[in-house]
Amino acid sequence: MSNPGTPTLDQLRLFLAVVDTGSFAAAGRRLHRAVSVVSYGIANLEMQLGVLLFDREGTRKPVLTDAGRAVLAEARAVAQGVDGLRAKVKGLLDGLEAEVNLAVDVMLPAPRLGAVLRAFAEHYPTVTLRLHVEALGAVTALVQDGRAIVGISGPLATGVEGLETVTAGAVQLVPVAAPGHPLARMGGIAPGAARDHLQLVLTDRSPLTEGQDFSVLSPRSWRLADLGAKHALLREGIGWGNMPLPLVEADLAAGTLVRLAVPEAPGGRYRFSGIWRRDRPPGPAAAWLLDQFTGDEGEPVSDTADI
Repeated sequence: MSNPGTPTLDQLRLFLAVVDTGSFAAAGRRLHRAVSVVSYGIANLEMQLGVLLFDREGTRKPVLTDAGRAVLAEARAVAQGVDGLRAKVKGLLDGLEAEVNLAVDVMLPAPRLGAVLRAFAEHYPTVTLRLHVEALGAVTALVQDGRAIVGISGPLATGVEGLETVTAGAVQLVPVAAPGHPLARMGGIAPGAARDHLQLVLTDRSPLTEGQDFSVLSPRSWRLADLGAKHALLREGIGWGNMPLPLVEADLAAGTLVRLAVPEAPGGRYRFSGIWRRDRPPGPAAAWLLDQFTGDEGEPVSDTADI
């Protein structure tokens, strides 16, 4: 059994043009080639592969054979791969990064993150994105050690040596608990009452915040590195804690969580900062990402909320 030859990219483009336009003549007009050149190129491609790609008998319009239909998807993949390669190399020649590593604080609302990344994919289709979602000091740590080129960090990034920062808005935090929780059933929460109940606290294992507490009221606490797990445990009534308002708005509306009027922990605004290392300024794609997060800063924030 003979092996097929290796077609050229030009032959594959001729083949795809005939399929897409429906005729040799139309393919020639699209590619600015004579019809005879298109016909000769397709014949050479069929000879290289050892199969007929078009049924030319009994019709004026070329019709794909079974072999032609089987080859079509692979031909498109090859052509698109080459186009992608050329676009990526052009971007590199123009100074565009091949890859961007972005670290974001887990408190960043998912719709805001999703909207920015959807636009990023449209603006920079050749740039690979690696996303890290972390809590507290872990975002800053990723940028410090070079694993992320830019980050959207919580307030802990402020004043870190070697980092540049720019404000990137804030999110409202609210203390919540399940409706069956004792604090939720109180008509009015007395000062100090929250200390008598288990508090669910977001934490991380980065050196920047290891062993630190941030406005933890209760001597009884569970430390969770995952905001989704904290959300689930709050809904189970295991404890109380602060959560980003956008994440629990549906729960508050449905009654699966209740907003608590805790005198010592009223929630507050959790502010974000865009960060990068001073000695590693972001390239064009990473700088574009930062601009999307920092272009609409929201209201100024001066306090650090309980988490």
